[in-house]
Amino acid sequence: MHVCLLLPAYNEAKTIGQVVREASEFVNDILVIDDGSVDKTAQIAEEAGGKVIKHSTNLGKGMALRTGFDYVSQKGYDLIATMDSDGQHQPSDLPRFIDYFKNNKPDIIIGARIHDRIKMPRHRRFNNWLVSSVGSALCGQEVKDFQSGFRLIRTEVLRSVELHTERYETESELLIKAGRIGFKIQSIPINTIYNAEVSNIKPLREMRLFTKLLINSLK
Repeated sequence: MHVCLLLPAYNEAKTIGQVVREASEFVNDILVIDDGSVDKTAQIAEEAGGKVIKHSTNLGKGMALRTGFDYVSQKGYDLIATMDSDGQHQPSDLPRFIDYFKNNKPDIIIGARIHDRIKMPRHRRFNNWLVSSVGSALCGQEVKDFQSGFRLIRTEVLRSVELHTERYETESELLIKAGRIGFKIQSIPINTIYNAEVSNIKPLREMRLFTKLLINSLK
């Protein structure tokens, strides 16, 4: 089973090296999409052993993911894992995703912060509940943590879903479109490390996406 880990990164020089080094203990192929960073993210990622594709300007997390998805789809990988590059996710969880896939064969596995919700800053907890509730209704399946960036995805899903968004709502767009055409989405619990960074998830932006997708589905 050929697995590639995709790490979208923007100005993550402080953390990207450690993330790549730790992840390399569990997966052989690591692709970092440097989304127009102005620090040494690309250099540090390469020195740590990752392959780097660099955007000349900052295009948004969604575009970084789409660049990575296109690359992986063309290279013959069976699965693509995605993680955040800020040290929030634990690379040591990667074998759990792969083992769960082997035993259950879903199309998408979400790393759900089910037990960690109490640790979330209050505004994040509300945002997570709102987006997960509405997103689950739209995709027709219960997704316990719609906003989690820690995922394992069959590349078949990426070839079947056309993405249009460019920023943080792209992760929601993928789940809704995949769920609506019958791909099976399941979750496993993960632990996360919350730092003082400001969340880039905006519920109103997500709701605009949800409304647009709902209207288009009714046409």
